[in-house]
Amino acid sequence: MAIFSFSGFFMARSKSSNRWLDEHVNDPYVKKAQVDGYRARAAYKLIELNEKDKLIRPGMLVVDLGSAPGSWSQIAGRLVGVKGRVIASDILPMDSLEHVDFIQGDFTEESVFNQIVEALKGKPVDLVISDMAPNISGVDVADQAASIYLVELALDMARSILKPKGDFVVKVFQGEGFDDYVKAVRTSFEKVVIRKPDASRPRSREVYIVGKGFR
Repeated sequence: MAIFSFSGFFMARSKSSNRWLDEHVNDPYVKKAQVDGYRARAAYKLIELNEKDKLIRPGMLVVDLGSAPGSWSQIAGRLVGVKGRVIASDILPMDSLEHVDFIQGDFTEESVFNQIVEALKGKPVDLVISDMAPNISGVDVADQAASIYLVELALDMARSILKPKGDFVVKVFQGEGFDDYVKAVRTSFEKVVIRKPDASRPRSREVYIVGKGFR
């Protein structure tokens, strides 16, 4: 979920950032995550997606792109169990988790990509998950383009490491390029659905594309 910058947060806040802060403080999922011991409210998004689409099972090999602070890896690591493994990666640091191997760096760089591939030890990947978002500039057109670029790279990686019939879950922001991206995912997976988990804020343009059955 990382690749997201909070630089300048403590500068004078706009009305929109004040609204975000109020929402965050009063968000029931934020409070629930604190009680349940999850690193972020985003955990409940993956929990719901997994309940609906039966994504994660014991013994699976999962790759989590943009994993910090680690809530999705927490869920995936718990579900794959001792016989499974999660390979997580982010440009930001992430504290260790049980059944999770973390690689810090930009997965779009060849050296980091190679580290991820090496960590797989030649085993086929059952599932690629991504809750990434780009650094936000505040310019909608540029931010949407950056978002689509990231998810295109995530799809490229999924295509290169998933086993046949493997699955893919990625967060995408609706806007320019969204429809074309959905079409691209459909060319690689037998079934594609678009989800809006309850934990996803209603006003957010984010949705989750679930690709089942890698061709």
